[in-house]
Amino acid sequence: MSTFGKAFRSHCKSVGCIIDGVPPGMALAEDDIQPQLTRRRPGQSKLTTPRNEKDRVTIQSGCEFGYTLGTPIALTVQNQDQRPPEKYLKEAYGVEIVAFVSSVGAVEMSLMKEEQSKASGSQKMRELMATITRDDVDKNAVRCPDEDASREMQDVIVACTEEKDSTGGTVTCVIRNCPSGLGEPCFDKLEATLAHAMLSIPATKGFEVGSGFRGTQLYGHEHNDAFESDGKGGLRTKTNHSGGIQGGISNGEHIYFRVAFKPPATISQDQETSTYDGSEGVLAARGRHDPCVVPRAVPIVEAMATLVIMDAVLQQNGRTATRQLLAPVPDSLKGIKPV
Repeated sequence: MSTFGKAFRSHCKSVGCIIDGVPPGMALAEDDIQPQLTRRRPGQSKLTTPRNEKDRVTIQSGCEFGYTLGTPIALTVQNQDQRPPEKYLKEAYGVEIVAFVSSVGAVEMSLMKEEQSKASGSQKMRELMATITRDDVDKNAVRCPDEDASREMQDVIVACTEEKDSTGGTVTCVIRNCPSGLGEPCFDKLEATLAHAMLSIPATKGFEVGSGFRGTQLYGHEHNDAFESDGKGGLRTKTNHSGGIQGGISNGEHIYFRVAFKPPATISQDQETSTYDGSEGVLAARGRHDPCVVPRAVPIVEAMATLVIMDAVLQQNGRTATRQLLAPVPDSLKGIKPV
């Protein structure tokens, strides 16, 4: 089982993690991991805290001569400024996970505004989820693919910096080419596991999958995802209001969800507070702090989504491999419906 939210620590001489369950024989080097660490690094623009943590990852164990052994992989990152298994999924299944900033404060992507309408937005959303790339996301400092909205978002963040304040926002993520059949029908539903992972990220306050809260405004006949032929001998849904997960299990469509991040609590603006004895006081933080964590949260959301899907894949592969060791179900029993 994967464990998230416990292995990573900050504000110390180094951080690290141990990854269990990585299959053997996969090519893996530090250069495969480093790009994601670089994307979440502070000090990349005037929109983030000026801390310059030159994170460099080192593989300590679990690999020999550039290939995984199947044993636990230990990673460490030395923090030079101490102040406060995506590869496998791509190679084995073609899975692509891309996250982007969809809102900052009250500024939203135009597509997200259209999604609030009952009748519009679904087709455009499907097109975006099918085509967006990390290169599209990283074209600007906010990591929003909507150029007009990204400029407004930058203005909001800069204004917060000047006013010694902060703001929140949302990150939307899509998981493409996810195998169908992942997840559980009850307590460990795939969307529940994703929510667990996302809400373990600091500063998160909300999670929605597919149509999310907007779906509550639709009627059943509008929201139901009707199936149709995919032209390749299989099925797909005409719409994807369910966000690629039905009954707790992935259905082969693109999985997409949105995560809400609150404004950072640590700001340099004087704030009224109370001391332990109940008397009035003033709280004013000092140091370097992000006015908005959302742009830097993008690669973290991608990484947590990767952990969830990788874990679900390994569990499903374990069931499949175990079943293949048994004799086939007799033909006479196939097609019999339980009473």
